[in-house]
This record gives sequence, C-alpha cells and structure tokens, in this order.
Amino acid sequence: MNTTTITLRTTDDIGKLVLRAVLAAMLLFHGISKMNSGIGFVADMVAKAGLPAIFGYGVYIGEVVAPLFILAGMFTRGAALVVAVNMVVAVLLVHTSQFFSLNETGGWALELQGMYLFTAVAVALLGAGRYSVGGIGGRFN
Repeated sequence: MNTTTITLRTTDDIGKLVLRAVLAAMLLFHGISKMNSGIGFVADMVAKAGLPAIFGYGVYIGEVVAPLFILAGMFTRGAALVVAVNMVVAVLLVHTSQFFSLNETGGWALELQGMYLFTAVAVALLGAGRYSVGGIGGRFN
C-alpha cells in the first residue's frame, strides 16, 4: 500500500467514527429523555395504530440499546438498521402529517427524523470501521 491509500483508509475510518458517534450521541439524548419521563405517549400512539401497547417499549431498543452498540462499534450494521426501522415507525406513527410540510424557517418539517434515518442507513452500509470495538474485520462491522 502506498501513502495515499493509507491516508484515505485512515480518513475513511475517522469519518465512520464521526458519523457513528454523532448518530449515537444525538439519539441517546432522546432515549435518556424517554427513560426519565416514560414512554406513555409512545405506547398510546402504538395502541392508537392498532398494535399492542407493549411495542412502545421498542423505542428503548431503537434510542438507547442500538445507539450504544453503534457508538461502541459492535454489531454496528444491525444496530443501525434497528435505528432506521425505529425512525420509519416514528415517522409513520407521529409525523405522517408533516411529511410534505416545511417548518417556519423553510426547511423540511422532518429534517431531523430524515437525518437520523439516512445517517443510520449510511452507517448500516459503511459499517463501523477500524476505530470500533469490533475492529475493521469485525464480523458485522
């Protein structure tokens, strides 16, 4: 390998680390908030959609457990897919009416949810990279 290849590989792995860390940290704020205040409103939304209210507890998987795995770089691809599914469910349950709307500053009303969703998809496609518990050769990284 020449110097250019090593430099690109290193910056790719640093980029993957930054992407993973930002996604995980931002989602953990939401998860910790739900751990502190409860998920009553999520369980209500799930029940209103005709699903068992117990499914509301899945928000802890998508906003606490999966982000911790992503942050550590363990089972990163699977954890990122869990986050992506969590975001699709959140949009369908809570934000459907905003899908084609703009916010008061002219941005897409769902830009935060969209950023979480597509960042999770990017992490699922890219994997964790070298700077992770699983390492570059990790089974699911």
